[in-house]
Amino acid sequence: MTTIEYYYSAHSAFAYLGSRRLYEICRQHSITLVHKPINLSPVVEAQGSLPFRDRTQAHVDYFFGREIERWAEYRDVPVIKYRPTYHDADYSLASGMIAALGSSGPDLDAFAHAILEAHWRDDADLSDQATLIAIAQHCGLDGSALAEQGTGPEAQAKVASNSEDARGLSVFGSPTYVVDGDPFYGQDRLELIERAVQRPFGATCWVNPPVN
Repeated sequence: MTTIEYYYSAHSAFAYLGSRRLYEICRQHSITLVHKPINLSPVVEAQGSLPFRDRTQAHVDYFFGREIERWAEYRDVPVIKYRPTYHDADYSLASGMIAALGSSGPDLDAFAHAILEAHWRDDADLSDQATLIAIAQHCGLDGSALAEQGTGPEAQAKVASNSEDARGLSVFGSPTYVVDGDPFYGQDRLELIERAVQRPFGATCWVNPPVN
């Protein structure tokens, strides 16, 4: 069975925008989705990407404003009209709770989407334990137990390991989907992913000069 490795952060706008469509593709083509929640900033900064605070206003307004609006309308996904109030808060517990549910399965799919949706639709604070417990309970899970597991060493080690794997794959943004070792960055590549799982693209033979 084909698998897709799904590298994303628990507070990623574009992971949220593509989440439902990703699940549809997986259902339609009997694909196993392997969740890989990561600590985003260290991963992307390892590839030389600038922290949000160091980017230009034009870049921020386009990629983290207008693009979100357009894709939300295109995919019929509800979003708030501003950068979430708590976007810079610590989301390690949210990531740990996702990791504690394992690597794949319907409960994990539902909870991961609910986390993203709460942040981008409802302006939820993903650092607030009570909020995360309530989201889990709404998904039919034992929220308190999951929160306890999410703070534990096993779940946090899994997020750290995912992040290290992402650095090894030169992941530079969330979401990044890996199909048979071939990475696709961004939810706007989901149509290419659907093609890849049905008919793989040819192996790359592209050569670029070294970047200084």
